[in-house]
Amino acid sequence: MRQVIWKEQSAVSQQEIPKSIIEALGISSRLASILQERNIKHDELASFLSPHLRYLAMPEKWPGIAEGAKCLAEALLAGKKIAVWGDYDVDGITGVCVVLEVLRYYGFDPLWHLPERISEGYGLNEAYLETLAAKGADVLLTVDCGITDFKAIERAKELGFTVIISDHHLPQDMLPDAHVLCNPKLGDCPCSELAGVGVAFFLMAEVNKLLSQALGRPKMDMREVLDLVAFGTLSDMVPLIEQNRILVKNGMLLLNEARRLGFAALKHVARMNSKDPLTTRQIVFALAPRINAAGRMAEASVAVDLLMSKDIRKVQEIAARLDRYNEERKQEEKEMTREAMEQAKSQEHLPAIFVAKEEWNQGIVGIIASRLVEKYYKPAFVFCKDGDMWKASARSIEAINLHEALVHCAHCLESFGGHQMAAGIRVYDENYQAFQDCFCAYLTEKYGRKQFDEVVYYDGELSFLEAVDPRFKKEIASLQPFGISNKEPVFLSPELTVKQAVLYGYLKNHIRLTLLDESTKTTVQVKMWGQAHNFPENIAGRRMRVLYVLNLDVHSNLEEPIKIKHWKFID
Repeated sequence: MRQVIWKEQSAVSQQEIPKSIIEALGISSRLASILQERNIKHDELASFLSPHLRYLAMPEKWPGIAEGAKCLAEALLAGKKIAVWGDYDVDGITGVCVVLEVLRYYGFDPLWHLPERISEGYGLNEAYLETLAAKGADVLLTVDCGITDFKAIERAKELGFTVIISDHHLPQDMLPDAHVLCNPKLGDCPCSELAGVGVAFFLMAEVNKLLSQALGRPKMDMREVLDLVAFGTLSDMVPLIEQNRILVKNGMLLLNEARRLGFAALKHVARMNSKDPLTTRQIVFALAPRINAAGRMAEASVAVDLLMSKDIRKVQEIAARLDRYNEERKQEEKEMTREAMEQAKSQEHLPAIFVAKEEWNQGIVGIIASRLVEKYYKPAFVFCKDGDMWKASARSIEAINLHEALVHCAHCLESFGGHQMAAGIRVYDENYQAFQDCFCAYLTEKYGRKQFDEVVYYDGELSFLEAVDPRFKKEIASLQPFGISNKEPVFLSPELTVKQAVLYGYLKNHIRLTLLDESTKTTVQVKMWGQAHNFPENIAGRRMRVLYVLNLDVHSNLEEPIKIKHWKFID
């Protein structure tokens, strides 16, 4: 059984924030230390705390954006037909919607396509490129894909397409022979970790300017698509710093207003009030799965219809359909998880987990891989059959670079792609076992045979008296949205005494604790849903310490002011 180790987060930067800057920003010294831990540069503190749109980078700062926008605008003005090719996940879907919003504003009606996950798979394919060519398309614009689709792009050029690649995935050593490559990983830029929808946003913002100038029309207000950009960026789990933070922070203002009918309908089927403020967690774990369910269980194109339609009855019908797809997905996921966990039991001795079943749903295997990583805290591959090959989604832990390991085993694979924490691979039957052996051998050679312990970092000790201070709570709230590279601050409590523990709920599976902070004699109550089974009986009077976050969802200082993340008894 692996250990969970509590460790105080050390500052990445050894340069303390000067007192003059702290005073100028009007922040507390504790917030300053949290910002220092996140390695926010001193000259970027103001934009981090107040991420206004004026801090967005100009098009010439991004690889390929200015050139791609010029190519696209000139083609449109010359009367050429545009075909937009996206991906079937939330990032690709929202990116396609951003492109459509801008082009339709100027009266253009581009063709667009999202591949069907099972029959077409990820990325470009030659068969549908030929269909688009037959429909009269002259220009191919990809969104959230294309950087590794060498053969398909070669075929697109044979068909006469001008090819503009808009992508954010890691390129290989060789680049596709497209006319323009727009990818933040191809050069120095203000944010190499843009989501696909972020790349589409900057590309279309420049197209917007060029079309406005050429047609003598007022520019479209690009703020109107920031809800799409925020939604796609959060769903793609990219670092929420730099340009991503600006896009998401401002886009969430629109998401909270739910002016886009599709988002209002999604909130309704998720049993939320359409005007209630959203947290990043609600977007990632409640709303985004319903969009993803379209690509996992049916056709992703219906999600584009949801987000683009101005017909309230239509969006209500689509949202209800996506909700049903999501329920079907959850039921199928439950059974797949059970089967995968059963297979994984025999592999606890291996440095990675490999589970497989021919009939498993390709759209769900990535979710199952995440479940296995949560349980075993090691890389996990979940395979299903795709024609005459095995196809897998893989997930990893922070200590193991998944992409690096796959590069080492590339000779066993038909194809692979991804990054440090997540990837997809395809392998033929005859190389299936050889790949697993190669991957395990590499991990053993690189990392040894030790079991990795899960490390949970916290941002210092904080008394309950400080935790209920309204000013400090407001400061922590200003750091939102939380996510990768901007994690929600976690604090270590002083020694606590359990004054009362009450089980509640129909199944008595929830527990409500009344905790006394011995250092300041402050008492708080906290509810822990579904956690009753993790606490022994008769804990009143026992001492414990907890790692907790501030509860930013409530206004009362003494009504559940914290949320407990981890705990341990100390007597």
